[in-house]
Amino acid sequence: MNLLPIFLKLAGRRVLLVGGGPVAASKLDALLRAGADVLVVAPAVQPSIAASGVRIERRPYQDGDLDGVWLAVAAATPDVNARVARDAETRQVFVNAVDDPGNASAYLGAVVRRAGVTLAISTSGEAPALAGILRETADAILPPDLERWSACASELRARWKRDAVPMTERRPQLVAALKALYP
Repeated sequence: MNLLPIFLKLAGRRVLLVGGGPVAASKLDALLRAGADVLVVAPAVQPSIAASGVRIERRPYQDGDLDGVWLAVAAATPDVNARVARDAETRQVFVNAVDDPGNASAYLGAVVRRAGVTLAISTSGEAPALAGILRETADAILPPDLERWSACASELRARWKRDAVPMTERRPQLVAALKALYP
């Protein structure tokens, strides 16, 4: 399956989370870090979800729950996830059906976040454990002083924009500047 890797700005945007168990709770944390306006719909929710401060409707999922939603995350039973996926498809809303690639139109990858750098790894929903191992590996090989790399790249980008440096010249300049960090 060919996927388009993409990072979404969810800050202040409504995201529907269907389900109230441990899997839903693990997805909630990532959505909150992204600043999403999360609505949780589930007959019952675990304590960490209840304590999160998000809006919760303790009831079964209904089609109208997708009104005004930018993204849906289905972390419920397989039959509920399938229903969310069908309803989301008709509304042209992307849905991440947790551990259910057949009912998903979006996959949340394994993520490494450090020093303003975000790496996401996907196996198209087919091997999440492998994605986790690759995430740990990527985190281990990133330079320990990644903050210096990020600061250097940011400073250079501002200079390139100011001086209208052509794109073809930027990467070699960045490589040279990163090498110069290590006299």
